[in-house]
Amino acid sequence: MDLVGACRAFVSVSERGSFTVGAAAARMSQPVASRRVAALEEHLGEQLFERTSRRATLTPFGRDMLSAARALVRAAEVLHHEAEAARRKPWRLAVPGICPPAGLARLVADGRGRGIMLELRVAPPAERAELLHTQQVRAALLAVPPDEAAWSLPLGLAGADDPGVNRVYVETLRLGRASPGTARRVWIQPEDDVPHIRDPLTRLRDAVGLRPAQLVVAPDLTSAAAEVLCSRDVLLCSPAQAAELGLHWRPVGESALSRGFALASAATGDPERVRARLGDAIARCLGTEAAAPTYTRTGAGTDTGTGTGTGPNSGRDSGSGSHSSRDRTGGRTERAATS
Repeated sequence: MDLVGACRAFVSVSERGSFTVGAAAARMSQPVASRRVAALEEHLGEQLFERTSRRATLTPFGRDMLSAARALVRAAEVLHHEAEAARRKPWRLAVPGICPPAGLARLVADGRGRGIMLELRVAPPAERAELLHTQQVRAALLAVPPDEAAWSLPLGLAGADDPGVNRVYVETLRLGRASPGTARRVWIQPEDDVPHIRDPLTRLRDAVGLRPAQLVVAPDLTSAAAEVLCSRDVLLCSPAQAAELGLHWRPVGESALSRGFALASAATGDPERVRARLGDAIARCLGTEAAAPTYTRTGAGTDTGTGTGTGPNSGRDSGSGSHSSRDRTGGRTERAATS
């Protein structure tokens, strides 16, 4: 028996003295109200109404039960109201700045469709961690190493010109002593200014002989992209970002780099609920579903394989893996020159 529904019918009929009018006020049909009151009478073991053709009058037992029935109906209404308010309570989530506005809007829309009212806070990695620590958000997409990540995407170097090769080797950015012009730079956006990405790049910079100033952390993605678009510099980014900016993306020749994200929650969060309902939407927003372009280039001293660039082992060279080869006259030919 629906006890709350039966009590609602009982209270409504008692207040109006009629099954027909009381049922209409309770938004149910007269037969339904009659059945529910009859079921309640059977459940309680006593008659609640004296029924006539014109009126329904409370019995003494019905009068004794009315107050408790009203309290039950009010409690059920409060419970329903609180449940609705809880469903509509904003679920604050800190997200990285790499997500485009359209992706963020789609994430919010997908959340509403699944009963989660997302309120997004866009912030760089360190600030997202702080927002979570101070419980200003219920959860955050934290930047983590790939082996700790629920979502990850490859990073590579993107420039305004097509390099004509499958990979760009950082060593080819080295400026020789007699080389004219300005040294080319690798721009790092704030999202990648984290130890598990920045430190390997710094070690690689030093190992191949680049100058310290050739690895630059930009204040924001817009500034970094502008520098790349008006020069021969390159941007460390994902395939999706390169496509959005109109840049030519290639994996890094010497090292497989990737961004990793994990959903972490504060004490009041429920990450499993969000991950289960919105995992695919978060993946789309982060760009992890975007595959890198496929490259094919043949010729002496160049890559001959085809790679998609969607993972750390994709797009691997078909040769021995060395960064240069010797031509027939004994001279060195840079394999990944990006002129």
